[in-house]
Parts: sequence; structure tokens; C-alpha cells
Amino acid sequence: MRTLPRAYRRLWWATGIDSLGNGVFTAALPLLAVTVSHDARAVALVSAATYLPWLLLSLTAGSVVDRVDRTTLMWRTQALQALIVGVLAVLVAAGMITAPVLVLLAFALGACDVFYDNAAQTAVPDLVPKGLLHRANGGQQVAMIVGRQFLGPPLGSLFFALAWTLPFAVDAASFVLAAVLLAKLPRRGGRAESVKVLDGVRWLRRHRLLRALALLLGINTFCGQLGNATLVLFVTDVLDLGAGVFGLLLAGAAIGGVVGGVVIARLVAWLGDLRALLVSLAVNAAVFVGMGFSPNVVVLGGLFAVSSFVTTIWNVVTVGVRHQEVPSALLGRVNSVYRLLGWGLMPLGALAGGLLAHRFGLRVPYPVAGVVRGLALLAALPVLVPAMRGATPR
Repeated sequence: MRTLPRAYRRLWWATGIDSLGNGVFTAALPLLAVTVSHDARAVALVSAATYLPWLLLSLTAGSVVDRVDRTTLMWRTQALQALIVGVLAVLVAAGMITAPVLVLLAFALGACDVFYDNAAQTAVPDLVPKGLLHRANGGQQVAMIVGRQFLGPPLGSLFFALAWTLPFAVDAASFVLAAVLLAKLPRRGGRAESVKVLDGVRWLRRHRLLRALALLLGINTFCGQLGNATLVLFVTDVLDLGAGVFGLLLAGAAIGGVVGGVVIARLVAWLGDLRALLVSLAVNAAVFVGMGFSPNVVVLGGLFAVSSFVTTIWNVVTVGVRHQEVPSALLGRVNSVYRLLGWGLMPLGALAGGLLAHRFGLRVPYPVAGVVRGLALLAALPVLVPAMRGATPR
């Protein structure tokens, strides 16, 4: 088996450390929001602010990623995130946290994520031969899932229970360490000539497969936020569980994602890209319907694990398609347009989930999201199946 390059392994460690800090933050932020307000709409607004930058800044980020050195952009973005989370920790310690402050800081961190995530995903083909892309992308998914969902959330819940400032201090430290690792990656060098944002729009508009995947991703991420925006209230108010269980639930869900990242290369070789994608989409639709009827945290955690597994399949396959199909000089801009379509609706999904939960109850958003996901898959089949069959073979 061919070994992944040393530079990629450094990126993998930086991703893992950054993801661990993000996982701690992911559990602590909604718990902090609940201390400010138990209104589902307010909690959902904090979640929406985290993803709003994908709608507002994604195209700008793509042009920047294709114009500047990606390594420099990544480590500087991580350093800025360390500063933002550090400010949040100070405000928490001073007792100066309000809902508007949380919304503002969540937006600022989300804005940094737009630039960092685009650069990190675009940098992988620069570090890894094409024949190892599925394996490299699977490794990145494992690092992110282990940190953001498996280890980070229970630690975040535990740290929050010990001291409200602690999880945010840990997150800030993780950003600093990741920045140090990223600063040692090889420089690619920026492009001297002008980079036009609309080139990415035009390229994606002409590519039937990636255009279909981006639109389908947009509907699915909208539905994901519609269901998950008020999850912390579902766990604490409906299932009547504590903050520590909330973190453990997120960690349990990560098990499926870790397994998916490990077996993805063999699974895709067995099923093929098309079947793997269709299975992941269909299963996720059914799982979301089931989440709303979960009688206890064990069932809910099992459904989250299945969802995480099939979501990892979707992520690895679709990222691999982009790495194979998009020219390197355009990859940052095409990724930004793809993510604008795919992630731009997430804040709207979070707001819709908050309104549904407030009006009809905290269980309702999940089955609504599952039904919409299923309908979107059925509508996409006439385009997705022939387009995937005509994709560049791997």
C-alpha cells in the first residue's frame, strides 16, 4: 500500500487538533446559549449565525484561495480564530455574554471557517497523488469526525460543567497549535494574475454532475440544520437529560462517521460511486424521520451514528469527484460556488427549525426534514444517475 506524503500527514494532524477544539466548542456553544435563553428561536439564531458566512462570503473565499498561498491563509485564519475564541472566553468569565454577543462571535468564527475549510480542502490535491485521493479524503473525514463529534463534544460538556470558560480556552489553544503545524506545510505560491470569481460560477454551471450534487447538498444541509438546530433543547427538555449526556450523544453519533471514513475506499470500490451516493441519501432521509420519534437517547444516538456513517460516504465521494473533475487553478473558486449552493441554505434551515420547534414542538423538525430529503432525492434521480455514470472513471 502506498504511503501518504509527509506534508499530508502534517495537514492531517492539524485537522485533527483543530477538529478536537471545534468539537469542544460545538458542545459548549449551545449549552452556553441555553443559559442565556430557552427560547428555541434564540438558540436556532446562534446556530444560523455560524453558517450565514457560507452564504455571504463563500464566493469571495474561493477567489482568495486561488489567488494567495493556501498554507499561509490556513495558519493565519487559525490564529484569528484563536483570538476570537479567546475573546469569548474572557467575556464568559466576566459575565458579559448575551444572545447578540453570541450571535456576533458565532458569525465571526463562521467567517473564518469559510476561508479555512475552502483552503484546506483545496490543498489536498496539491499534497496527494490522484490515486490516493479517496484514502486521503477518508483520512481527513476520520480526523474531523473523531475530533468534532467523538472526542470533542463529551470533553466540551465536561469542561463546561467544570467551568464555563474552560471549553473556550481549550478551543483557542487548539487553534494556536494547529496554526503552528500548518505554518510548516510547503508553500504553493499565489497566482500573480487576476482571479475572477465568476470563472468558478461559469465552470460549475456547465458541469451537470457537480451542479446537481451542489443543489442536492444544499437541500440536505438545509434539512440537517432544520432538524439539528434545536437538538440541545430536544435532549435537555424533551428527553429530560443533562448537559453531559448531550456531549455523549454527539460522541456516539461520531462512531458511525469514523467507521465510514475507515471503510470508505473499500465500500466505494464494491458499490461504485453512484450506488454509494444513492444509498447514503436514501438512508439519511429515513433516519431523520425516525429521529423525531426516538423514545430515548439510546435510539436517538443509534440513528445519529447511522446518519454520520452515510454522511461520511457522501462527503468522501463528492469531494473526490470535485478533486478529479475540477482543474487545480479553478478548484478554490469552484469549491466556493459549490459550497455557496451546498451550505448557503444552512442558516435558513436553522431558523426554519427553530420556528417549527417553537410552533409545533421539538420533535417535529426531524420528520419534516426527512420527508424533504426523500423528495429531493426522488427529484434528483433523473439527473444524478446518468450524470454519475458519465463521470470521469476512477
